[in-house]
Amino acid sequence: MSEAAPSPTANPRRSLGFWMCLALVTGNMIGSGVYLLPASLAPLGWNAVFGWLVTIAGALCLAFIFAALARSFPKAGGPYAYCREAFGPFAAFVVAWSYWISIWVGNVATATGVVAPLSTVFPGIASHSALITAGVVWALTAVNCVGTRTAGQVQLVTAILKFLPLAAVAALSALLIAGDGGGAALPPLEAEAITFGGVTAAATLTLWAFLGLESATIPAEKVQNAGRTIGRATLIGTAVTGAIYLFVCSSVALLLPADQAAGSGAPMADFVERHWGGGAGTAIALFAAVSAFGALNGWILLQGEIPWAMAKDGVLPRWLAGTSRRGTPVRAHILSSVLLTIVLALNHSRSMVDLFTFLILLTTGVSLVPFLVSALAAWRLRRAGRLPPVPALPAIAVLAAVYSLWAILGAGREAIGWGAVLLASGVPVYWLMRRSAAAGKAAEQGSVG
Repeated sequence: MSEAAPSPTANPRRSLGFWMCLALVTGNMIGSGVYLLPASLAPLGWNAVFGWLVTIAGALCLAFIFAALARSFPKAGGPYAYCREAFGPFAAFVVAWSYWISIWVGNVATATGVVAPLSTVFPGIASHSALITAGVVWALTAVNCVGTRTAGQVQLVTAILKFLPLAAVAALSALLIAGDGGGAALPPLEAEAITFGGVTAAATLTLWAFLGLESATIPAEKVQNAGRTIGRATLIGTAVTGAIYLFVCSSVALLLPADQAAGSGAPMADFVERHWGGGAGTAIALFAAVSAFGALNGWILLQGEIPWAMAKDGVLPRWLAGTSRRGTPVRAHILSSVLLTIVLALNHSRSMVDLFTFLILLTTGVSLVPFLVSALAAWRLRRAGRLPPVPALPAIAVLAAVYSLWAILGAGREAIGWGAVLLASGVPVYWLMRRSAAAGKAAEQGSVG
């Protein structure tokens, strides 16, 4: 695919409309994890429901912040662009650098989530899972290289498909609750069983389900009427996803026997099989693969957009800012997927399992940093008069910042420590890029002189 040289005046095709942005937000949040969360939440009982409510409230505060920032600064890179506006290029680079790495390393787990459910239905593919997983990664990389609109169409279709099994589980849960006289099948809600520690534990677990709510802000320069579209997609997508999570995951965790749910590797499939038979459980496994496939497509879109936005600003090599005739950052996509494939290969080498675990731990806390930075950026930009005078904005920014900080601390000391290492790793890269840019400018001036 031929590429055009990067140009500061180039205007990428705005091929993502509201529905595609909504699919990107919901699709990136709803992956394979939703099928596993009930197992983690089952031992917490009704604490999990209150944990969901806390997390949804925090996520909606963050969605409001991203909507406000996107309305005033509809620029590529999302959190990277907001951090640059509020705190300057150095802080923005460090945050974006670590966020980019966390995406393509995290995509290894997402890609594995596509093949793992399929191997339960087609056991023969298990021995070839590494090659199949790599094939899925590069197939979706090709889709994203063809064009943002094509990637958006894939995201829209998979988002619709992934809602079907969740709707079926919601309907089954509603029938069970309504059919027993108003909820007798549910464990009793006892006030003394609701504890601060239990709710906190549940909220920490459920937080991971909302990573990706910022997705529509990152390809902002490819979004139609970006200032309005991104905000609507982010707020509506977060609210809809939160409602689905709250009802579906809580229902499965509470209606499936606690010991069975807690010990299950596929609690949602077990729940459906219990009432509708094994065929329905198989269908759930297939839809879990579709769900992970859609999430991987959306995250591959982001792993190309972040380095492209940084390269346009001159803080990564300029050749990464090159685009195809359709305005797609092909080079950035290919580089990101090459790195993803390397980590994937390490994961499938028996001798490198510990390294893979280390890399995942390294990126855990970092994926939350853009939330904190964006909340602080909104507060600072509002004080500077660079955001509209919305009365509630400063208070919501503070709430979003407090929630984000709490979420980072909840990730644990190891995740925080390694996340700090990953953030620090961007510092020498930034200064090397600055030195390179300064040397190039000096050479250019010398040749002119």
